[in-house]
Amino acid sequence: MSTERRDGTKGEEHYRIAPRRVSFDWDRTPLHWIPDEPTATHVINVLHLLLPAGERWFVKVFKEALPLVEDPVLLKDVKGFMGQEATHSVQHAYVLDHLAHQRLDTGAYTRHVDFLFEKLLGEAPPFGAPIPTQEWLRFRLSLIAAIEQFTAVLGNWVLHAEGLDRAGSDPVMLDLLRWHGAEEVEHRAVAFDMYQHCGGTGLPRYARRVEGMAVVAPVLLWLWVWGASYLMRHDPRLAGRTRYSLREHNRAVRRGLLPTWNELGSAIPRYFRRSYHPSQEGSLRKAVEYLATSPAARAAAGAVGRAALG
Repeated sequence: MSTERRDGTKGEEHYRIAPRRVSFDWDRTPLHWIPDEPTATHVINVLHLLLPAGERWFVKVFKEALPLVEDPVLLKDVKGFMGQEATHSVQHAYVLDHLAHQRLDTGAYTRHVDFLFEKLLGEAPPFGAPIPTQEWLRFRLSLIAAIEQFTAVLGNWVLHAEGLDRAGSDPVMLDLLRWHGAEEVEHRAVAFDMYQHCGGTGLPRYARRVEGMAVVAPVLLWLWVWGASYLMRHDPRLAGRTRYSLREHNRAVRRGLLPTWNELGSAIPRYFRRSYHPSQEGSLRKAVEYLATSPAARAAAGAVGRAALG
C-alpha cells in the first residue's frame, strides 16, 4: 500500500519503529578490540563516552516536546525513537563498565559530558540566559536533529565497513556497533521530523536548523578528538607510549577501519539544503536485514520466547 510520507514523497506503508531487546556478553572482549589498532579502537570507543549521557538527553528533550506533537503517526515514531535511544544509552554504559574492569577509567571525561547535557543543555537555559522557553526547546530539538544526521551517516558506514571484519575485530563489539548503527538508519528521519513539526515555520525554522548544525559539527569534532586523546593517554596497555595522532587516524581510514573525512564532512552541506530530508541517508533495507540477523538481538528474542514458554 502506497502512502504519503512526511517528506512529501510517495513511499510504502509507514514503517514502524520500536525498541529491541538485546544482550551482550563482554567477558571475552579485549581492550583493543581491533587487534593491533589502538587508535582506531579508541576513536570508535568515543561513542561509548558520549552516548550514555547524550541519548538520555535526547529522551528528556523529546519528553518535553511530546505535548506539542499533533501528528499521531509522528507521535508513534517519536515514542519508538525514545525507546531505542534509551536502550542504546544503557548498552553503551555497560561498555564503560567493561572498560573500567580493564583499568581504563573514563570518569574524568564523562563527568564533562554529563555537565554538557545535564547543565548547559538542560531544561532551563544555562547561566540564567533570557531565552524564551519555547525557543530554548526548539534550539535543543535542532541540535538533536543535527546530531542524528551524523549518527545516520556513521550507522550506514559501520553496516558496510568490511575493513573491520578483515581486521579481526571482536565480534561482540562489532555486533553492538552494527545493531546500534542499523537502528540509527532505521530511525534516521525521526529527530528531523520532530524538529520540523515543533520548530515553527518558514525562514526562522530553517535558520535554526542551520544554526543547530553550525553548533553541533565543531563541538562533536572537538569532543571526539578530546575523547580519543583521553582514551589513549589512559589506556593501561599503552602506558603513555602512544598518543592520538592524525597520521595514525588517517592510516586507519585508509584501512577501512574508520569513516573517511569526506563521508563525515559531506553530510553537512547535504543537511543545509532547504529540500533535504534524512530518508535520503543510508539503506533501510540493509539496516533491517542486519537487525534480523544480529546475534545479540536474536539471543535476547530467544530468551524472551523461552521465558514465555516456561
